[in-house]
Amino acid sequence: MNSISLEGKVAIITGGAGGIGRGIAESFAQLGARVTVADSNAESVSKLNEISRASGNSIEAVECDVTQTKSVRALMERVESRAHRLDILVNNVGDTLRLIKPFEEMSDTNIDDLFGILLRHVMICTREAIPLLKRSGNGGSIISISSIEGYRGLPNIVPYAAFKLGIEGFTKSLALELGPSGIRVNSIAPETTESESIQPSRWIKPENEAHIPHWIPLGRFGRPSDTAGCAVFLASSLSEWVTGTTIHCDGGSLAAAGWYRMKNGRWTNTPIIEGSGI
Repeated sequence: MNSISLEGKVAIITGGAGGIGRGIAESFAQLGARVTVADSNAESVSKLNEISRASGNSIEAVECDVTQTKSVRALMERVESRAHRLDILVNNVGDTLRLIKPFEEMSDTNIDDLFGILLRHVMICTREAIPLLKRSGNGGSIISISSIEGYRGLPNIVPYAAFKLGIEGFTKSLALELGPSGIRVNSIAPETTESESIQPSRWIKPENEAHIPHWIPLGRFGRPSDTAGCAVFLASSLSEWVTGTTIHCDGGSLAAAGWYRMKNGRWTNTPIIEGSGI
């Protein structure tokens, strides 16, 4: 079996200055990759660069709006001029933009904004990265971060679920196109994961924390390291025969499909029934 190493590899991670993206960036760097993080938050970019310089790791953060083609092209040119290659692209950017409301209240602008941040940027970044990935000559790996919300119903932010599921169609189709070039295309669909924008540890009231093991089969919400582990697998030679698929990094939530484990060890799909223990 091949060992886990990204030595000599060059990676771009969008939205990587915090949360899941940063977890992936740090994991890649620890395994020897040279990592460029693209993030639109100037303060986060500056902070990550300070941390990187102090720790001596190989992460460089740059300010970049990945929803804008001009900005993405400048990012690719920067990586090519400095590293002369690209082996791994992680499309990590995603946000609800706090547009949580019934679909009938979604304006054209709301839908366009969510499309831009959730799916359009994945297409733009990937399109602009493909020539560089091909020129590197040793195949490559494209990884897009989807969400469990693309695989189950999500009320009050319908476009989010639709665009996240769209990543799977994009992934499968592009995997077929790029297979002859040895470039693998996959996605990861996490369940709720602790990050700057999503903080279940703060949302859940202390008196309800005991319920968490009953909500998720593996007993907890996600950590950035969970998705990072999946990304390492998909970026490394361990997955050299894996393409066009999605890893569900969700603690078993999708498999549960609405079933909840009660305190007495039994299961229910109607957790509000009195005495159910949920």
